[in-house]
Amino acid sequence: MEQRGLRGSSPARIDDKGRLKVPTVFRSLIQDQQGADVFVTSLTGECVRIYPMQVWLEIERKLSQMPANHPSRLKFLDRVNYYGQTGELDGQGRVVIPAHLRDSASIVGDVRVFGRIDYLEVWNEQRFAQKLQREPWMDEDGLKLSDHGV
Repeated sequence: MEQRGLRGSSPARIDDKGRLKVPTVFRSLIQDQQGADVFVTSLTGECVRIYPMQVWLEIERKLSQMPANHPSRLKFLDRVNYYGQTGELDGQGRVVIPAHLRDSASIVGDVRVFGRIDYLEVWNEQRFAQKLQREPWMDEDGLKLSDHGV
């Protein structure tokens, strides 16, 4: 069975109403697999994550199996709920990014959308270039991946 994942990257734009037009290459995969409902959030406020709702519901299912007072669970939920908002792709493939998340992640005008296998990540281009410089690829990164057969 072919596994269709969200991969690659594409330039995109945030309009004056705070809507991201999801690039066509990603839009069809999200709508084919999950319908138009999404969860828009972040863990750090540095970038935006867009989860197809079916993927997000699976994350919630796994979280519900943890103790309700587990510190990592609470910390995760604090962040994703602070930044998070449910949404849907409209007929033109646009989704609203919450204003406080746009501000925090500097998501205005031209942005880049990355496929992360089962969700999308949206970055300010300059901020992402700085991240790449700050986190160079090291031999140990390759070794850690090879431990998982990659």
